[in-house]
Amino acid sequence: MKTIKIVSLMLLLVILGQACVSKKKYNTLQSNYDSLNVNTESIIEKFRISQQRLNLSDERVKSLEEQLASEKSNLLQLQKALDKCLTSTGQGNVNISKLVDEINASNKYIKQLVDSKNKSDSLNLLLTNNLTRSLSREELKDVDVQVLKGVVYISLSDNMLYRSGSYMISETAGDVLGKIAKIIKDYKGYDVLIEGNTDNVPINMVNIRNNWDLSALRGSSVVQALQNQYGVDPKRLTVGGRGEYNPIASNDTEMGKAKNRRTQIIITPSLDQFMELIEKAPAESSK
Repeated sequence: MKTIKIVSLMLLLVILGQACVSKKKYNTLQSNYDSLNVNTESIIEKFRISQQRLNLSDERVKSLEEQLASEKSNLLQLQKALDKCLTSTGQGNVNISKLVDEINASNKYIKQLVDSKNKSDSLNLLLTNNLTRSLSREELKDVDVQVLKGVVYISLSDNMLYRSGSYMISETAGDVLGKIAKIIKDYKGYDVLIEGNTDNVPINMVNIRNNWDLSALRGSSVVQALQNQYGVDPKRLTVGGRGEYNPIASNDTEMGKAKNRRTQIIITPSLDQFMELIEKAPAESSK
């Protein structure tokens, strides 16, 4: 009985001690909790985007593997026909020669499929490295670079580019735009599309009717900065605005809306330039 009383007294002291936590300490703990909660949401969103990219890569690999399996099946059928031809007394040398040519052609196509996949992966890596090598770790938080089938997509957040609630370029955007301008000028002759995107919150500004206007004006601001401040040839530049109709995340959360408020710079090589890049792509090491 004495032990129970002692335990009860200790529990009472713990409860009283917790009740005596200062409001300042409570606010600090609450602030830390909120910060951790925001960081958790950010990590979850980054994981979701990475998963989407991985799924796209898996689909391309699956398509190439299916083509590879089909060609291997064709090769097997041709080999069986050749074996039958060799054991048959009624087949002539002409048919044998034709089958050998078909087998060689099939083998060549299989090798081309394998080389195509290796070149594609290497090309994407080469372009991504070239584009991001001059950006700092902090800048890369607001800059997303993707390379899909030789086309470069550079996505810039509106927090980094524009003044709050405006389409005017902010002072802090200069360094990143300067580096992107250098990339554009390094790849001479490439076509460049600057495309504005917004979230789905209606705009309420004088002389701006809707998010279509805002997205186009933001794209135009980037184009004019690249032309007037960084000397990019305007003949290579095209402006586009997609308003709220090209989201990459849900507009149901603030984080999703922030993802959707972005400007994309799309760099597209011509066929000759694309082939030149393929030739520069590092070869896969033989196994």
